[in-house]
Amino acid sequence: MFINSQKISFKYLIYAFIGGLLMGFTVAPTNLWFLGWIALIPLWIALYQSTVTAVLAGLLWGFGYHGFALFWITGIHPMTWMGVSWFNSLIIAIFCWLFITFWGAILVTIWSYILNLIIRKNISKNKLLSPNLTTIFLGVIFWCLLEKIWSFTPLWWTSLSFTQSPYNLAILQLLKISGPTTVTALIVLINGLFAEDILFIKNNYKNSYKNKYSLITNGIILLTITHGMGYLHYQKPLNDQSENLIRIGIIQGNIPNEIKLYDSGFKTAMINYTKGYNYLAEKKVDLIITPETALPFFYNEIVDHSPIFKAINQEKIPLLLGAFDLKNESYTNTLFSINQQGKVISQYDKIKLVPLGEYIPLRKIFGNIINRLSPLDTHLIAGKKDQIFQTSFGQAIVGICYDSAFSDIFRHQALKGGKFIVTASNNAHYSDIMPFQHHSQDVMRSIEADRWTARATNTGYSAIIDPHGNTKWISNLNQFQTHVGEIYRRDRINLYIAKGDWLIILMIVIMNCYIFIVTFDK
Repeated sequence: MFINSQKISFKYLIYAFIGGLLMGFTVAPTNLWFLGWIALIPLWIALYQSTVTAVLAGLLWGFGYHGFALFWITGIHPMTWMGVSWFNSLIIAIFCWLFITFWGAILVTIWSYILNLIIRKNISKNKLLSPNLTTIFLGVIFWCLLEKIWSFTPLWWTSLSFTQSPYNLAILQLLKISGPTTVTALIVLINGLFAEDILFIKNNYKNSYKNKYSLITNGIILLTITHGMGYLHYQKPLNDQSENLIRIGIIQGNIPNEIKLYDSGFKTAMINYTKGYNYLAEKKVDLIITPETALPFFYNEIVDHSPIFKAINQEKIPLLLGAFDLKNESYTNTLFSINQQGKVISQYDKIKLVPLGEYIPLRKIFGNIINRLSPLDTHLIAGKKDQIFQTSFGQAIVGICYDSAFSDIFRHQALKGGKFIVTASNNAHYSDIMPFQHHSQDVMRSIEADRWTARATNTGYSAIIDPHGNTKWISNLNQFQTHVGEIYRRDRINLYIAKGDWLIILMIVIMNCYIFIVTFDK
């Protein structure tokens, strides 16, 4: 079945790259999530070729998926408004895109090598399971393990589970079981069942075999059952109580990054957010939310005689304000919880800083190179993971911008008593695709935590999302907007919130048991 371990089959490399592109088509804002259940098949088939072919196929599939899905990163160009030359801006944009694409492709490359090794070494030949089922289960386990490892790194966005958000809400309900691992495992499992049966049919087409479609059939049945389970949960009424209602006011200030950090931006921000606050106060909302760094000042500069604080003292409506906070010789990107008396009762410092945008990873290696190209300020520091955020209406779960890609941050706060989610983002410095992908991340976080979400952004998309992932309201892009919406406090603890990503632990146990049994059997 195998060819020479060093021989390259270009046909399978092309197929794998196309499969990666198909997976890239699944992510928001497109509504092609169904491609995710077949887009891994070309790569899986390539694993049965030479080792070199399998590894290169994994690399190309990864480049196709991550490169296409994350192409919006190039929207940071041009950065001439930051004082970066047009040419250097282009270099930075291309470097950022290639770097994050390569980082995602490494995951797929490692997985492809491991699966090819398992197949070539005949590890799957044992009495427990058929060879193809063993390959499938090990493929699922190793992909989920690699995704889990990658989620601990500073660069994380495109889990396979992300391909189903925000449109396939039925399957996304299963996030409540064990977070993103649940959906990722299903996607790999279904693709594996289809691919293994295609390989079997291809290699045995001359022989009559009455069960030759069994794996494809089982895959379709599993796909139907899991979507059915999710749909039934999706149809359950939320049954929120009126006493838990919060009338939320959201301000989308629409301050372009080109002016945000200059005098004209400072003045426009103060005018827009003060105007928005006063308007929402007239609407008798309970709580007003602003985006990430809505007022790009240090908090102590805002307190003294600013129009927005005069409005708070007059209207007495609590405010969640995005700004900066001094921390010794550094500073944080912070959301402040301000009560009716204009006092800060809590604050949340952004945990996941954007690499190259808010800090320089591996600064000793890349710092001098980046600083020659761009005046990036590297003094922003990250907040601690164990933060608790209090509001005038109880404890909230908070994420600022990039935090939304990391489910553990939200799970921790939900477990500690957070009753609703607030996310604050800027999103002004990328292409229009990015804001909708960011919205898709928040849809997943809302479903996982079984909480209502209010998201305030600078230029869009601001939104309100219910615990089933339905977007109850979403703003327009690049417009100043205010909105009055309703969310509810909830304190339910589902399996994922209570036990975390227990499925990954179970996978590790099963894998170790399997290795022990196979070794003992020999």
